[in-house]
Amino acid sequence: MIASKSLGQNFLLDSQLLARIAAIPGDLDGESVFEVGPGPGGLTRALLQAGAVVTAVERDERCLPALDELGDVFPNQLNVISDDAMKIDASELFRQPFHIISNLPYNIGSALLVNWLSRGDWPPAWKSLTLMFQREVAERIVAREGSSTYGRLSILAQWRSEARLAMPVHRSAFTPPPKVMSAVVHLTPKAQPDGVIPSVLENLTQAAFSQRRKMLRQSLKGLRGGLEALEAVSIEGTRRPDTVSVAEFTALARQLSQKV
Repeated sequence: MIASKSLGQNFLLDSQLLARIAAIPGDLDGESVFEVGPGPGGLTRALLQAGAVVTAVERDERCLPALDELGDVFPNQLNVISDDAMKIDASELFRQPFHIISNLPYNIGSALLVNWLSRGDWPPAWKSLTLMFQREVAERIVAREGSSTYGRLSILAQWRSEARLAMPVHRSAFTPPPKVMSAVVHLTPKAQPDGVIPSVLENLTQAAFSQRRKMLRQSLKGLRGGLEALEAVSIEGTRRPDTVSVAEFTALARQLSQKV
């Protein structure tokens, strides 16, 4: 089966590597797992072998026969939904907390992550996220302030979850090999800071990093209440956004949330 470039497919078939990925969240025996874009089922098989009960969403109908065969080998463990993952609310598929584990399609990976992290209800229905990204995206997710990779995705990931780089994955492990290296990121939810509306933090980080080389007083002057919030939490307007910590952005968002 040939991977589809338009669907962002790069298949991972190394069984030992897949078993290591499946082990990152811990013991999956009897655990519910949501998987996006299983393709021909390499990671799916590793999850099923670990004892997980998997609900997989696959848009490419060419993959469905291989997944059906996996379902026959692991009866009552695999449910396959033929649909677009961007249209599905994973929390509606499960009656109990679940893990999300996936080799995400490159073209929708970041958008899915932001969706899962930005829900209004918190803590979320998911217990952990174990996700494969391009290495540069993975580094942005876990970056700290002052780093060249620190930005909007870092803040949205870290303000109410713990994020770590779990393992690198060489491009040669994939079929076909992508042009870039990959990495697996593991995230677990933590308590949400009081008084912060997620959509406000999203808008704040969007404004701050739209031109990351500009000073905050320039990038936030178009955001209602932005300059007043800077003054209220004693953040110098001459600073650039990549020097502002997650905690400081959270404090800014808390100020702005009071005005909503």
